[in-house]
Amino acid sequence: MNKDNGFPRDGADGEGDESADALSADALLEATADALLEEELRQAAAVLDPVPDFLRQLALEAYALHDLDARIAELTFDSLVDALPVRGVTDAPRMLTFRAGALTVDVEVTGEGLIGQVLPPGSARIEVLGGPGAARPVAVDSLGRFLSDDPPCGPFALRLRTGTEVIVTEWLRA
Repeated sequence: MNKDNGFPRDGADGEGDESADALSADALLEATADALLEEELRQAAAVLDPVPDFLRQLALEAYALHDLDARIAELTFDSLVDALPVRGVTDAPRMLTFRAGALTVDVEVTGEGLIGQVLPPGSARIEVLGGPGAARPVAVDSLGRFLSDDPPCGPFALRLRTGTEVIVTEWLRA
């Protein structure tokens, strides 16, 4: 009803609801037909013109650059280089410290996995990177501590996501 004079406005009296239902049903049928056609074309292209393996690899490598604006955390301590050897210790864990501005990430690399802490503690997500498509998420608690039971093999890096930025460590060999 029109607020000004109390009389129904055009189309506000229930007329035209059937045509709106018909339009939405037609739109749904058209969207379904489009989706089926798209899937058929996708299957035909996969058979007749598959994506070459080198192009798929190139796409994966290009996707790896999606964190291009990420800050790089500088390696400030590596026990393999900076620590003094301890007599009698043959399998000491590798200790790493990364720094990016006011943020510090301490990591201990062992044969059983990774143990570490983000300082200052806060909300963060960490991923262990080990090659294309191999990012493994690691939970970070309220004190900034994290633990991964999956030891890195080969080159690895850490990607740290805070609320406002992305920080990536240097790539290191386990």
